[in-house]
Amino acid sequence: MTAQRIYDTVADDFDRVNDLITRRLSSDVPLVEKIAQHIIQSGGKRLRPLLVLLSAKSLNYKENDHLKLAAVIEFLHTATLLHDDVVDTSDLRRGKTTANARWGNAPSVLVGDFLYSRAFQMMVELGSMPIMDVLSNATAVIAEGEVLQLMNVKNPDVTEAQYMTVIHNKTAMLFEAASHAGALLAQAQPEQVVAMKYYGMHLGLAFQLVDDVLDYRGDATAMGKNVGDDLAEGKPTLPLIRAMSHSNESDRTLIRRAIRQGGLDDLPGILAIVEQSGALDYTLAVARDQAQKALGCLDTLPESEHKAALARLTDIAVARIA
Repeated sequence: MTAQRIYDTVADDFDRVNDLITRRLSSDVPLVEKIAQHIIQSGGKRLRPLLVLLSAKSLNYKENDHLKLAAVIEFLHTATLLHDDVVDTSDLRRGKTTANARWGNAPSVLVGDFLYSRAFQMMVELGSMPIMDVLSNATAVIAEGEVLQLMNVKNPDVTEAQYMTVIHNKTAMLFEAASHAGALLAQAQPEQVVAMKYYGMHLGLAFQLVDDVLDYRGDATAMGKNVGDDLAEGKPTLPLIRAMSHSNESDRTLIRRAIRQGGLDDLPGILAIVEQSGALDYTLAVARDQAQKALGCLDTLPESEHKAALARLTDIAVARIA
């Protein structure tokens, strides 16, 4: 099953979610709509709303509230992107100018707040306290993840365990909330709800770990961001953490200095070290392990094209890099 076939299994629903997103972006303030539409339409794969649709459908959900839930997840994700780009002072996302680079930090933060608020309005409309519990908890955890990452910037002493906590909170949490909430909406059996929660968590970790590898081994045009962006910001991601623990003293000192200072002056040397130390292969192996764990979570689901699509997503998570 190709990536396009995955989307094709819920094509009609996906189109309806896109229409709903457009309608619910409406605002009496023109700049709100302009900024929100800029980032919503900037070419993302919408994996998180896709997870909602596939999770609900794989558990035989027959109603229409999964469309609203998918839109809620996309609004939450988009809000985090707007805030993220301000925090990271990014000027490029998915190969396009970021909202903060185009309109400034203050409007970007405030429109992010608008999207959070609109998401919670739509959550209330769903009328499910269990789903509200999952999503409100997720937003709090994601915010904590952002703060943890900020605290770790330019800190070369972050451990692998600490880093895994950061990427769980900051990235995997919304994947987890999407599949978990989809299962709750379908009123699945308790063991299926738990399985889908952990499916999203493991899938999200796999995606982030591959992104970590791509920051050192990727193609700037394909990624829509520059190779070495994490290093430039002084972010100690898993490839750097692993390389420091499996390199000689001089290489370790170079990495520590690069993390503390940020910037790309040492990029060629760092690229060589993370390759030669096996740190990129190690990170990719951890990503594959997470994808395999996600696949195992699907054992409780009935056979269907939607289950097959969820299984294929675990392959795609790690197939983005050779």
